[in-house]
Amino acid sequence: MAVTVPPDGSSPGPSNEEDVPQYGITAPISVSEASKHEVLQSSQLDEYLHSQDVYETDEELSQRMEVLRKINVLVRNWIRDLSIERNIPADVAETVGGKVFTFGSYRLGVHTKGADIDTLCVAPRHILREDFFNSFWELLRKQPEVTECLRIEDAFVPVIKMKFDGIELDMLFARLNLKEVHEDQTLDDDNLLLNLDEKCIRSLNGCRVTDEILRLVPNKENFRLTLRAIKLWAKKKRIYSNAFGYLGGVSWAMLVARTCQLYPNATPSVLVGKFFLIFTRWNWPKPVLLKNATPTPSCFSRLMDLVWDPRVKISDRFHLMPIITPAFPQQNSTFNVTTSTRTIIEEAMNEALDVTMDILVGKSSWSKLFEPSNFFWKYKHYIALMGYANTAEDLLIFTGLVESRLRVLVAQFERNPGMDLIHLIPEHFVPINRDPNADGKEVFWLFGIEIKKSSNIRNIDLTSDVQTFVDVVAKHGMFSRTFRVGMRLQAKYLKRKDLSTLLPESILSQGKTTRTCPSKSSSRRRIWQEQK
Repeated sequence: MAVTVPPDGSSPGPSNEEDVPQYGITAPISVSEASKHEVLQSSQLDEYLHSQDVYETDEELSQRMEVLRKINVLVRNWIRDLSIERNIPADVAETVGGKVFTFGSYRLGVHTKGADIDTLCVAPRHILREDFFNSFWELLRKQPEVTECLRIEDAFVPVIKMKFDGIELDMLFARLNLKEVHEDQTLDDDNLLLNLDEKCIRSLNGCRVTDEILRLVPNKENFRLTLRAIKLWAKKKRIYSNAFGYLGGVSWAMLVARTCQLYPNATPSVLVGKFFLIFTRWNWPKPVLLKNATPTPSCFSRLMDLVWDPRVKISDRFHLMPIITPAFPQQNSTFNVTTSTRTIIEEAMNEALDVTMDILVGKSSWSKLFEPSNFFWKYKHYIALMGYANTAEDLLIFTGLVESRLRVLVAQFERNPGMDLIHLIPEHFVPINRDPNADGKEVFWLFGIEIKKSSNIRNIDLTSDVQTFVDVVAKHGMFSRTFRVGMRLQAKYLKRKDLSTLLPESILSQGKTTRTCPSKSSSRRRIWQEQK
């Protein structure tokens, strides 16, 4: 069965009149069964992923399960004790419950070795958010298994970050309008959102979206293997981070889920190729949807302000790569994307499509797709944003504070008339020339910049942009009461050859041989896309 993929990735439907299941907002593009060769290529893809050490051992998985068991017990005991403090009879306090849910990559079954676990503490209505960020946080800090325990109350989705037995945990909080939260409590009922505040709704959204994604894909195992491949590719290309203006885990998961809906019987190897085919041709800012929105009862009218709707909200019309979550209230998971980050993502996808085409016709191997980004060799000009603090603990806090706002600096740089592209990679580094015995601690973030052909680097002044960002960070730090004496930022201009003064060769050599592939002819792409 052969059809052509429309420019926006939507489906024209099968080429005959047979009835086929519909898994998303349109009929599938193809329901062709997999060939033996495609099954073999998927096995080769899985073998490559195993060689990259992305899968956990049984022992490591057992450790995660034990950590979750311990944290769940801790939550239930904390809620019980706090209930008794509030004059709830002891026998009743024993039954009010409380539960820890997982979401994100762990819940989807695609977490990698050493990855963090996204968790949600759900409590009955007499437990308040202030309790979670005060008494529970204090309880966590007293646990011998817990280190690096940091509370971020003023985030868009407030969170406690910690390491528990060496495993990183992000924990959100939501209180339901229920007297008790039992072990069999689920979160799929929209009525649970009634009379909750926005922070609780946002916190619940992660679990609700993750479960809905799993419900909407036709083959969970094929989805998982494909998503593992796409996640590894995005991390290698340094385009995996919602906070930095790229796509986060849930956004990549939804793009893969949409691909699976359009090719429900395809193997993971084919799905990887179709993924890049669909989204290199996608007509952004046309939104990616996994399902149509259902009519909203009047009792939810208060929550409609949270729903992504460019017909009503002017701000939503400016989103560049909208990928809409499938659970109510539907939201855009990529509102942080900027003009530069979208360009970088699109360039990476175009290159990946060409590489994948070669792999699927036997002209290359899977390792080629996962070659690291050539960021350190791609640009002539770089900016290092240096961050300083007096202690390691202060630096950890300051790093989180800066990284939560770095996309603002990217947007400011983009508005500079001499700038053509700003490429911020989603990680921070410790400079190699730092004296380990010196007072204070130091990290830096790196931007690659392209200037317009009509401009000269000597005539570009970013001083005011940097100072505005410094003021934004300081103001936010003061508001959140996380700013400390000694926290400061400084921007440095670097040429490519200067990077060696800050970074070791082991990092600079990454992607040194990687070059952007010349685009294959449109006729070759058309032939490949029409094979199925």
